[in-house]
Amino acid sequence: MTGGTRAAWRRELTDLTDDEVVALLGTHSGLPGPRANLTLLAAFGDVAREPLVRRLAGDGDEYLAACGTAALGRLLADASGPRHDELVDVLTARADDERWRVREGAAMAVQRLGAAHPAATVALVRRWLADPRPLVVRAAVAGACEPALLAVPELRALALEACARGTDVLRAVPAGERRTPDVRTLRQALGYCWSVAVAADPERGLAAFAALERDDDADVAWVVRENRGKRRLAVLLGPDV
Repeated sequence: MTGGTRAAWRRELTDLTDDEVVALLGTHSGLPGPRANLTLLAAFGDVAREPLVRRLAGDGDEYLAACGTAALGRLLADASGPRHDELVDVLTARADDERWRVREGAAMAVQRLGAAHPAATVALVRRWLADPRPLVVRAAVAGACEPALLAVPELRALALEACARGTDVLRAVPAGERRTPDVRTLRQALGYCWSVAVAADPERGLAAFAALERDDDADVAWVVRENRGKRRLAVLLGPDV
């Protein structure tokens, strides 16, 4: 099947053995190419069995690892005790992965968790925001700033908190280390995510963004400019701002 819907992929995946699932993912990944098959990735996350999710999250193939990593969010939604802690450790390692699609999978896992368990999402994002690694902080920011989740008040507040903390982390990086890939990746996420967080909660968000505009840090100024260019925020700021 090519170009299948998420529901159609779910039905097909459900009837396969684990090895057959892996073969199907490899055949229909969309890679190499400009876009990975995110519909299939999402369907895998809906139905995949836990042993296969864990196996693929550590796979050497980028698409398979992204599928397994994103699916960890579903497992976390009903995990507790040592199993929960172990899954968080696996997901945190993937958030710091050198492969960008795997890191996107980690952010997707946060978003999947948020749809099912907001309180657990708050705890996970705050844990990542306290991590010293820029890529883990980036995953927290990207995971929290998912528009589909921001109808939930506690997740709207979390999105602004993640952007503010992520900006603090960026600002604290010594000037000589600002051009490293990990820091640049965090900066890029902030260049988009502030607009999402502010648009979801303008009452608090616009005040936070106004304070950001007064910052004289060059990279923070870049973040401000990038977000100003996003229509969702430009509408709120108005033509005279």
